[in-house]
Amino acid sequence: MTKFNVLIKGATTNDGELVVTSAFDEKQIGSVLTADAAAVEKALATAHELFHDRKKWLSTETRIAILKKAADTMTREKEELAKLAASEGGKPLIDSLVEVQRGIEGLECCIETIKTSIGREIPMNLNAASNGKIAFTSREPIGVVAAVSAFNHPLNLIVHQVAPAVAVGCPVIIKPAEDTPLSCMRFVKILHDAGLPEEWCQAFVVNKLENATKLVTDSRISFFSFIGSAKVGWYLKSQLAPGVHCALEHGGAAPVILDATADLDSAIPKLVKGGYYHAGQVCVSVQRIYAHESIVKEVTKRIAEKAKVLVVGDPTNPKTEVGPLIRRREVDRVHDWVQESVKEGAELVIGGKKISDTCYEPTLLLNPPDTSKVSQNEIFGPVVCIYSYKNIEDAFHRANNVPYCFQAAVFTKDIDVAMRAYRKLHARAVMVNEHTAFRVDWMPFGGHNLSGLGTGGIPYTIADLHTEKMMVISSVGLVPNS
Repeated sequence: MTKFNVLIKGATTNDGELVVTSAFDEKQIGSVLTADAAAVEKALATAHELFHDRKKWLSTETRIAILKKAADTMTREKEELAKLAASEGGKPLIDSLVEVQRGIEGLECCIETIKTSIGREIPMNLNAASNGKIAFTSREPIGVVAAVSAFNHPLNLIVHQVAPAVAVGCPVIIKPAEDTPLSCMRFVKILHDAGLPEEWCQAFVVNKLENATKLVTDSRISFFSFIGSAKVGWYLKSQLAPGVHCALEHGGAAPVILDATADLDSAIPKLVKGGYYHAGQVCVSVQRIYAHESIVKEVTKRIAEKAKVLVVGDPTNPKTEVGPLIRRREVDRVHDWVQESVKEGAELVIGGKKISDTCYEPTLLLNPPDTSKVSQNEIFGPVVCIYSYKNIEDAFHRANNVPYCFQAAVFTKDIDVAMRAYRKLHARAVMVNEHTAFRVDWMPFGGHNLSGLGTGGIPYTIADLHTEKMMVISSVGLVPNS
């Protein structure tokens, strides 16, 4: 049984504990003491005081050494970290192992990025006012970072929100998702054990919503990082103190276009993986597939054949390919959406049933109405929709006709189709002959509209956590021809 106290330097708390259960069988696997108002205030005061005392700032050399040591620890504990993440979050062990490896590589990416985070020279001696001057910039940490995270990647999301702050030299306070706090707390402890003073990275969960709101709305934070639902994220943004920068990462309803030339032998396995990976609980999960009418039957048949034999069950079993949904009510919601789409005219190809209170069958729907919930909203469950189209311009229009904008994909052998898709699909990234959930952690990652604000990806987060500070030097020695 894994137990954690609040990770707040010098704080005590008297607000009970959060019991953490397995997403699959709902058995208790750990607990975390919850922060009361005084503990949250202590975390904020400590981080604020720390940042404003430059004598306490950690050197770049020290921060790099800490991140290196943390990566070494994660490498040694890879199996244990993966099992912990699989147990609390439900992502199958085979994928949780990949998540831990991504976390390790994320720390390495932070190290490499911080080595090249440099300023620039500003041109002078261009007119009378700038003669005899030289100007340049350097980068400094933006200030205290407050981060609120999501459940679906319980370790790697924390790495993305915390490690860049550590790399830059920002004090960071992280509140993980209430369903999956254990991986977060373990990662923070790894940083502490690697030499990071406790006050530089603090972590807690809460029982009372007002205590989480206090963290987000306090004027002592300089940057707010949020990963989670659009409804919550946009509301919290509206509550930020003046001057606070933020990044929001929400969900999507990712579209895929398959034209008549698509290589189905290559496309089908990728679409099945991208659609049912982590039971569809991924913000860029393959959700809407638009297949040309000449291939739609074949696409439907081949996806169904692969999806119906996916192994669903205990995420800690190495053979499991699709795990549980994070909560019982999510199973109920997904089932209601599927049944509603069938009543509206969708063909249920496979699935459509609850396997248990926590698991849902991999489901494939054919031609649900464009107005159905499964077509317009993020399903966040193991459900993929296929739509037939005649004209690719119509497919582009239908793909764009949702309030989300994140990642999209096109499968084609025609370079002109690929380029048209890139130009016309409403997305911040378009994959060609790859599924929508493709990601490496050094690439830009983020959405527009309901899908978010700002750009994730470790180098981009590190840039956001810096401010550019300029020095202008005036000297007669710099006057031309002096």
